[in-house]
Amino acid sequence: MTVTLQDIEAAAERIKGHIVRTPCVFSQRLSTATKTKVWIKSENQQYTSAFKERGALNKLLQLSDDEKRRGVFAASAGNHAQGLAYHATRLGIPATIVMPFGTPFVKVQKTQGFGANVVIEGASYDESSTIAQKLCAEKGGVYVHPFNDEQVLTGQGTLVLEMLEDVPELDVIIVPIGGGGLIAGAAIAAKGIKPWIKIIGVEAAMFPSFTARRRNMPIPMGGATIAEGIAVKEVGDISFGLANPLVDDVLIIDEADFERGIAAYANVEKTIAEGAGAAGLAAVMRFPERFEGLNVGLILCGGNIDLRLMASVLQRELVREKRLVTYRILGDDRPGMLSRMADVISLKGGNIVDVAHNRLVLDVPAKGAEFDIMVETQGPIHAFEISEALRSTGYALRMD
Repeated sequence: MTVTLQDIEAAAERIKGHIVRTPCVFSQRLSTATKTKVWIKSENQQYTSAFKERGALNKLLQLSDDEKRRGVFAASAGNHAQGLAYHATRLGIPATIVMPFGTPFVKVQKTQGFGANVVIEGASYDESSTIAQKLCAEKGGVYVHPFNDEQVLTGQGTLVLEMLEDVPELDVIIVPIGGGGLIAGAAIAAKGIKPWIKIIGVEAAMFPSFTARRRNMPIPMGGATIAEGIAVKEVGDISFGLANPLVDDVLIIDEADFERGIAAYANVEKTIAEGAGAAGLAAVMRFPERFEGLNVGLILCGGNIDLRLMASVLQRELVREKRLVTYRILGDDRPGMLSRMADVISLKGGNIVDVAHNRLVLDVPAKGAEFDIMVETQGPIHAFEISEALRSTGYALRMD
């Protein structure tokens, strides 16, 4: 079990011209906000909007003619599926992908659009992987693992070659961890070029598989994470064996951190990141003291996020920032009450977005009513000013 810098350099030559050489650019605004020097490798600009096609293509290009004829099989929550489907179809290789229930529709539709036969089975990636391997054995195909495969993770490492070619002064590279393929390839490439560079992994709190393996601890895993691209219960044996000696630290972040990262990419960088793709930025925003003053390389590894989910994340961020506030008011159910509250909000410069008027809440007097008024504000101070103005009317108020 060995992968070298030379293997990754050979993979880079092999896939050259078939994938996008994505930019690695400096972000002035994010650097200022986090007191670091942030560089972003935008793998969401790949044709399939994720880095996964690097490893899939490297694997496909090394298949024999007989293996190509028999076809490839895989399990994936989406990005590996799309990368494999796109390049397999382009090379004339049949591809069957098993995707777990709950995979975002955008990923399922894109995978089908790239020409793969998609099978929706399994409650998680792990269950889907078992099903895919069984189908592969029955059909005599070639199984292309999304991370526990030397040729796949070698392909993933090519993106770090590009990062250090563009920004040789990087002090640390932050890498999302699911099954460990990306961080294994990234660490081998980075340490091979610059042995003193730091490699920091990021895991979702619901699926800390790398950390659990590293500490040899049984950590409960599972849940509906927004970072489904790294929702893997068991890190790969091959990827872990290669990555573990080279990874300097692993940070674990929560769902709210992922949401903040997605929102920051959208609001600040004007670009789209899925949950896993925002992991690096989310970690810097969660632990800014760890990276202060350093040249930090972030891998925006994917941008395949459902638009409905994206809209929800952006709205939830407005709520966190108190730019979207719901005021719950208990008052008399009489004519002019709602108008009076609207006047108070208007005079303070708030914009009413929605109103819910509930007369049937049992802890409110029969002659009273509960009003939920959602208001767009300029931020926490403005929200507080509106709440104080509403309280001055003499009615009970709660602000969410």
